[in-house]
Amino acid sequence: MEKICKDLNDEYEALDDIVSGLNGAGWQTKTSFFDWTVKDEIAHIAFFDGTARLSATNPEIFKEHAKALFSGQAEAMEQLGLLKKMPIPNLLQYWREERTAMVKALSRLGPKDRLPWYGPSMSAVSFATARLMETWAHGQDVVDAHHLKRPATDRLYHIAHLGNITFGWSFSNRNMEVPKAPVRVELGSPSGELWSWGPEEAADSIKGSVLGFCLVVTQRRHYLDTDLVVTGDTAEKWMSVAQCFAGPPETGPGPGKFSKT
Repeated sequence: MEKICKDLNDEYEALDDIVSGLNGAGWQTKTSFFDWTVKDEIAHIAFFDGTARLSATNPEIFKEHAKALFSGQAEAMEQLGLLKKMPIPNLLQYWREERTAMVKALSRLGPKDRLPWYGPSMSAVSFATARLMETWAHGQDVVDAHHLKRPATDRLYHIAHLGNITFGWSFSNRNMEVPKAPVRVELGSPSGELWSWGPEEAADSIKGSVLGFCLVVTQRRHYLDTDLVVTGDTAEKWMSVAQCFAGPPETGPGPGKFSKT
């Protein structure tokens, strides 16, 4: 857990550095993600970091919260509304405290320890990976809204791996038949390594940067707006529906919405 927890904390710090430097107007800037403001994005992350901390430290209380949420009790989401209304310094303080407590709790667990969540329970390492993925993806919304550049890091490996292991989910979540043809994925890392998934002999393939792949599987870019070279029907279908996060099927931006990455 040491590696994923360090990377998760580093991802939080990177986004914190960006948003803490914004002025009031910057926090109210709308993003391309359902027209959420930057403040909405951080409140969302902070809220679920808080419930993640609850899952990691008091799973029975978390289960009560999740049950209340699924039964439609408004109180289950009340904290999110409060976070959106908080003064920015208070929101930042809440987020920092909750994420720090959550990462500390995760670091004491074994990788295979199970934690309850809003769907099936998750292993501790998958739980931490999901938090990193969500933080990075919403962080992309923020940097896009402000036309900022942020460096790609090797922390993207975690998101790329998640993107690969959710291949079947991306189809079944849409009630589509999961293709049987394997796909070879070869991605260049920021540090210069080549990361790969799938059999070398697969006819279908996806090749390019890990940044491009992560932007697609988190639905922050259409694959045609990245450097990915997508070969084969299965690979093209996958990149058209890829979704590495839980929840109902979502559709990312269409081609041409962003300049080519």
